[in-house]
Amino acid sequence: MVSKTAVSKTVDQEVGEKPTDEHAYLRLVERLSKASVEKHWEPYIDIEWDEPEMKIDLQDPRWEIAAVDSLASHPWYRSQPQEVRSGIGLYRFANAAKIGVQFENLLNRGLYTYAFKLPNGSAEFRYAYHEAIEEGHHGMMFQELVNRTGFDLEGIPPRLKRIAPNVVLLARWFPEAFFFFVLGGEDPIDYVQRKMLAEDENIHPLAERIMRIHVAEEARHLSFARSYLRRQVPKMGMLRKRILRVAIPLILGQMSRMMLAPSRAMVRHFDIPTEVMDTAYRKNPKARAELRASLKKVRDLAVELDLVDGFTKQIWKAYRIWDEPTHAAA
Repeated sequence: MVSKTAVSKTVDQEVGEKPTDEHAYLRLVERLSKASVEKHWEPYIDIEWDEPEMKIDLQDPRWEIAAVDSLASHPWYRSQPQEVRSGIGLYRFANAAKIGVQFENLLNRGLYTYAFKLPNGSAEFRYAYHEAIEEGHHGMMFQELVNRTGFDLEGIPPRLKRIAPNVVLLARWFPEAFFFFVLGGEDPIDYVQRKMLAEDENIHPLAERIMRIHVAEEARHLSFARSYLRRQVPKMGMLRKRILRVAIPLILGQMSRMMLAPSRAMVRHFDIPTEVMDTAYRKNPKARAELRASLKKVRDLAVELDLVDGFTKQIWKAYRIWDEPTHAAA
């Protein structure tokens, strides 16, 4: 069982440090590697997939959309039969998992590409492999869930699938952009999962187990990505910084919406009216605020690293993902 205490302890121990020099950075990387050895999970050992309590049943109200999702309180959704409400919630959760499978695939290929060029004795080499192994486990965990739902899910929209493999090239030629891509994919879903675990008292045990495992291990991955960027970005030349300033809001704007907004396929599958989507998401101040909040840590990090200027702030605002920073990301 992955308890709330275990997750909280993992997060406290592995994310609290903000390296300020080279030695502190290397100590953090070594500590994260050690933590990956001492505390990790495997999907076919630590999840009891075939236990009766893990069964997926659309009559089970625990699959309904979580309160953090603004569709949950919409009159159209509340008026649907139990099986439809649970079906929509399960589809939302499973499609996010399918996107996770595809994202972890890109992330793994990028990590291996990044590690390929590292010198002998590199502490980052070992951690990159630890992270790749954990992300591989996450991909298997997410795909097993998808398979058990019976939904044939596409995950990443087709238009983005065509360009997605280019992300792997960033790991070789522009690793700073690659690790902002990592944060753009992981931070929004981490935000939502933490909020669901903290606020939703009626989560299906299979969904809860998957989220607790993911949150605990992603704490390490996010810590490494942020620490890497704090170390590397100040060393970059002005041209690459200018490119990164433009790239970051473009990456985050696309990734956050893909992770947090319902897919077009889901809208078609359940015949959700356009006006419902408008009032629940596109024109909903609460939904917009949640989207911005999900990117707070990475947005504050970009500001901390001087990667937002007057021009590029307008790109953030165009995607409606800008808020004035409060303090540096942990």
